[in-house]
Amino acid sequence: MRRSSWPLALLLVLGIGAVVRSQTPETVPPLHRPFDQLLDLNVRDGLVYYRALRSERGQLDRYIASLNVTPAAYGAWSRDEKVAFWLNAYNAIVLRTVINAYPIQGKAGTYPAGSIRQIPGAFEGVKHRLAGRALTLDEIEKTVLPEFKDPRVYLALGRGAVGSGRLRSEAYSGAKLEAQLRAVQAEFVNDQSMLRIDRLTGRMTVTPIISWREAEFVAAYDKGAEGPYAQRSPVERAVIAFIAPNLFRLEREFVEKNAFQIAFHNFDWRLNDLSGGRAD
Repeated sequence: MRRSSWPLALLLVLGIGAVVRSQTPETVPPLHRPFDQLLDLNVRDGLVYYRALRSERGQLDRYIASLNVTPAAYGAWSRDEKVAFWLNAYNAIVLRTVINAYPIQGKAGTYPAGSIRQIPGAFEGVKHRLAGRALTLDEIEKTVLPEFKDPRVYLALGRGAVGSGRLRSEAYSGAKLEAQLRAVQAEFVNDQSMLRIDRLTGRMTVTPIISWREAEFVAAYDKGAEGPYAQRSPVERAVIAFIAPNLFRLEREFVEKNAFQIAFHNFDWRLNDLSGGRAD
C-alpha cells in the first residue's frame, strides 16, 4: 500500500470499527455494559487474561456492587432479563474470586495447582449481595436458576475452569438471551470439555455438569421411553435429544446406530487462564 493511502485506509478501518462498536451496546442494558466491556477486553475463546483483569478490578468491583438492585426493580424485569442478570452476576463473581487470589496458591491434592477450587469457600462459603439477597455461587446455581426451567443456563456458567465450557466474550442480555443460549447448545458438540465422541470405540463421554443437574436436563429433554432410544436411561435420552440438532453427519450417524456407551468424564478444574498461556 502506498504511504499516501494510509490515512484513508485507517479512517475506513476505524469507521467500520465504530459502526460495529456503536451497534453492540444497544442490545446490552446499561446495568451490564461495564461487564460486557470487561469480557470483550479480557476473554478470548473462553479463556481469561486474569493478570490484565486484575489491573481493572475497580470496574469489576463497581459492576458487582451495582447488581444489588432493589427487589422491586428486579421484579419488574422480564423472565429473560432475570436469567441474564443471574448469569452475569455468577460469572462476574467468579472472575473477582479468581483475581482476588491471583496467582492462586493452594495445596489441595484433589484439584490442580492454581485451580479456583484451591480458594477456600469460593463457591459455598462467601455470600454476595444481589437483588436484595445474600447468596453464594452455589445458591445461585442450586436455588435461583432452577426457577427458570432451562438447563442450558448451567452450561453458561463460567466456573473459572477449563471444564466449564467457553466463557463468552460478551455479557448476557435479555434481548439476546435465547440466541446466546442456542449458541451455548450448538457449541456443546464441538467442545471437548463438554462432549467427546469416539466412533472407533463406540463410546461417548459427556460433561458431568449434566449429571450434576440431571433432573433439570431430563425434565427438559427426555421425551419418554418411546422410539429408538426407549431402552436407554432418561438422562441418556436427554443427552441424545440435547446434542442431536447440532451434530455433524458422521456423529449423527454414530448416534443413530444406537450402539454406543455413554459415560460422564471427569470435570477439568484447571484454571481457564490465558495470562500464562493457553491450557493444554
